[in-house]
Amino acid sequence: MLDASAMTTHGRLVGTTLHGAASSAGAGLPPALAEPLAAFARHLSLERGLSEHTVRAYTADVASLLGHLNALSVAGLHDLDIRALRSWLAKLRTLGAARSSLARRGAAARAFTAYATRAGWLASDPGALLASPTAQRALPLVLHAEQAAALVDGASGEDPLGRRNRVIAEVLYGSAVRVGELVGLDLGDVDEARCLLRVMGKGGKERMVPVSRPGGLAVRDYLEHGRPGLATPGSGTALLLGAHGARVDPREVRRVVHRLVAAVPGASDMSPHGLRHTAATHLLEGGADLRSVQELLGHASLATTQLYTHVSVERLNSVYRQAHPRA
Repeated sequence: MLDASAMTTHGRLVGTTLHGAASSAGAGLPPALAEPLAAFARHLSLERGLSEHTVRAYTADVASLLGHLNALSVAGLHDLDIRALRSWLAKLRTLGAARSSLARRGAAARAFTAYATRAGWLASDPGALLASPTAQRALPLVLHAEQAAALVDGASGEDPLGRRNRVIAEVLYGSAVRVGELVGLDLGDVDEARCLLRVMGKGGKERMVPVSRPGGLAVRDYLEHGRPGLATPGSGTALLLGAHGARVDPREVRRVVHRLVAAVPGASDMSPHGLRHTAATHLLEGGADLRSVQELLGHASLATTQLYTHVSVERLNSVYRQAHPRA
């Protein structure tokens, strides 16, 4: 738990990060538009508790909207109406933006106009009238069970980084955590006695996830024989470390996963999130109930988890078509 001085320091760091992100996104905007953008970024992080990645994405989207508004030579934010919102999305569409991108930007615009209305910058909320394309959710690529086992078995090595990579593979697939949750793990988040990990999910929500027996053994081996060879005085409490002793970067985790997947015959290239998709699919195919999988994944909505039932049905249909004589 953070003490008062640590919390103050953390607050300053968050504020500094947000100020930098908002200033960068809003570069070139007049003060009448840049000020609401910066306030919106603070609201997303400090009041709604969204991740830094989400705040940065929403801030960039709203900066694009305000840049479009500025290009129309409007006097200020009070001139933002439904026509301006629609013309902004239409321009993005003509520039080749995908449906998923338009859907995300429309959601960011609606969040911003709702906030701006509550803050008094807008007399009424034009975003409430905005309809944007619904993102088409493609079924995620997943590995077969044999491919997933081969991937994890391929993460080996007696050197510290090899032992760390084994933990990365075991926990991403075995516990279905997000890459941000994985790299955020500290030493105190490992409960070896109960085979559990404490992870911090989206929106600052904490949850406990189980670790498989091989995953638990990999973590113990890394703590005893891997991490000591990587740790430096500046490593702090981070569980997974990079080659220079700092907390491992998400980009390094992605590179590790891409290398491991490339070594599996017949496997489609995928990111760490693909291993999360794979784990969820295998759990459901193994008989796990949807509600339990939702808790494991940390999904706020059961509808998000239901995507994986479609994956299982698609695979079932594929097997049926290949094997049944009357298919």
